[in-house]
Amino acid sequence: MRIVALDDDLVVLDMLSKTLEAEGHACTTHTTGASLMKDMRRETYDLLILDWQLPDTSGPVVVRWIRDNVSQDLPVLFITSRQGEADIVEGLESGADDFMVKPLRVAELVARVRALLRRAYPAATKGTMEFGRYRFMSDSRTLEVDGKQVELKNREYDLALFLFQNMGRLLSRDHLREIIWGQNSDVISRSLDTHVSRLRTLLDLRPENGYVINAVYGVGYRFEAVKPQAEAAPTN
Repeated sequence: MRIVALDDDLVVLDMLSKTLEAEGHACTTHTTGASLMKDMRRETYDLLILDWQLPDTSGPVVVRWIRDNVSQDLPVLFITSRQGEADIVEGLESGADDFMVKPLRVAELVARVRALLRRAYPAATKGTMEFGRYRFMSDSRTLEVDGKQVELKNREYDLALFLFQNMGRLLSRDHLREIIWGQNSDVISRSLDTHVSRLRTLLDLRPENGYVINAVYGVGYRFEAVKPQAEAAPTN
């Protein structure tokens, strides 16, 4: 998963990065609210961890901005030295999902991160997953459309499944490249565009069939379910 952390304490950020990367996640860090908000205008993440008191703003202000401008669903975990009931209530009411008090305990941090990710992104890697006409068989890594198998290469299958599992979510180009090619991949942007274009054709992703992949300029792609367009009525 891609996790972003916001804290003006470099020691805390280093601990977060090392802990999360040991769990297999990618971790991006910021020390100011302005830097984070600029980043989140063009990048997408699976979880935000942030401090309450920041050099240029406050954690609740940042969370409200994210809920209004980025995502209503992004899991948010507060880490702060504040522990009064009023503070906890304010943090949760600003849109956060969970709350940890400093100093952080690594085992608890890992458990809370796992729980937030598990709730936000239910694991669906076993058995069969169906999305309308599309059926993914994870054991054999095959995809059927209307009961007929579609020949997909490994990365095409991974990209297709990831898009269906994140339907309606804006996904940055870097996010998609990391998911399909790995965190350290230097795959050129054109390779992603080519894969998306092939999926449009192979899976017949058109409004008439209820699904579309929309390019979002300067950010990435959004895969969406749409109401199938009615066939044109015959003319007399």
